[in-house]
Amino acid sequence: MKLFQAFQRRLPEHKYAINAVLLGDLSLLPWSNLGYWQDGQQHYAAACQALADHLAQAIGLNATDKLLDLGCGQGASLLHWQQHYQVQYLAGVELQGSCVSKIQQHLPELNAIYHASFLRLKQIHFSQKFDAVLCIDAAYHHSIPALLEQMNSVLNSKARIGFHHLVLSERWESLNTLQKRKYQFLLKSADVNLNDLMTVGALYQCLDQFGFSHIQVEDLSTAVLGGFAAYIEQNLAAIQRLRAAKGSGLDIFKIQMTAKLCRKLYEDGIVRYVQVSAHTKHSF
Repeated sequence: MKLFQAFQRRLPEHKYAINAVLLGDLSLLPWSNLGYWQDGQQHYAAACQALADHLAQAIGLNATDKLLDLGCGQGASLLHWQQHYQVQYLAGVELQGSCVSKIQQHLPELNAIYHASFLRLKQIHFSQKFDAVLCIDAAYHHSIPALLEQMNSVLNSKARIGFHHLVLSERWESLNTLQKRKYQFLLKSADVNLNDLMTVGALYQCLDQFGFSHIQVEDLSTAVLGGFAAYIEQNLAAIQRLRAAKGSGLDIFKIQMTAKLCRKLYEDGIVRYVQVSAHTKHSF
C-alpha cells in the first residue's frame, strides 16, 4: 500500500506496516501516507490529513455520500471522514488484519470494514453501491486498469472516484535501456511495478475507456515527494532518538530509504506523483 510502508519485509508484521510514532503521529488511529506538505507545514499528521482533504475536495465529498475508503490503513482517514465531513455511510477495505481489528475496536459506529485487498472488491458482498470511492496514497502498488475494473463493480450511477498514482513524464522515452532498468529496480524496492505506470495521456485514455468523465490529473510531486523527503531530512535526528524507545533499526531504515526514493523521484522528474479524480460518465 503506502509507498514507504513497502520496505518492511523481514518482520512478522505485514510489509505495509509502518511505525507512525517515529513520524510524529501519536494518535490511537494514526495516519500512514506521504502527506501533502504545504509551505510552513512541519507536522506529519497534519500533512497526511491535508493529502486526504485535497483528494476529498477534488471529488466534492459531502455528508450524504455513501463512501468506500480503499486501503484505509490504521483508520485515521475513516475517523477523519466521520468527524470533518459527517459522512453518514462509511465503509473501509484494508489488507492488514491487525489494522482491521483495531478499527473494529475503536470505530464501532463504522458501517462496515472488510479485511481484503481492494483488488478483490468483486468478491465482497457489499450491501449497496457507493457514491464515492477514495484511495489515499495506495493505488500505485497496482495497475490502473485492475483498480478501475474493481471500482466500477461497486459504483452507483452518479459516482466519483479519487486516488493517487505514479505516472511517467515525457522524458521517460529519452532514457536508454540501462537507465530504464535502474528505475525498474528502484521502484520494485517500494513494491511498485514499472510496467503498471502510464503517461498522463495514457491515463486519461484509460479512464475514458472505463467509462469515466470529468477527469482531472494533478501533479503533486512537489508537495508530496519533495515535501516528505524534506520532512525526514530535517527531522532525522529526532526520529533516530525515538528509535530506542519507540521503534527498531529497520523502522528507521525503511523511513530513510523511502525519503531517499522520494527525493530522487522528485529531483529526476521522470516519475511523477499525481492525484486522479473522475466521475462516472452517466452522472450528468
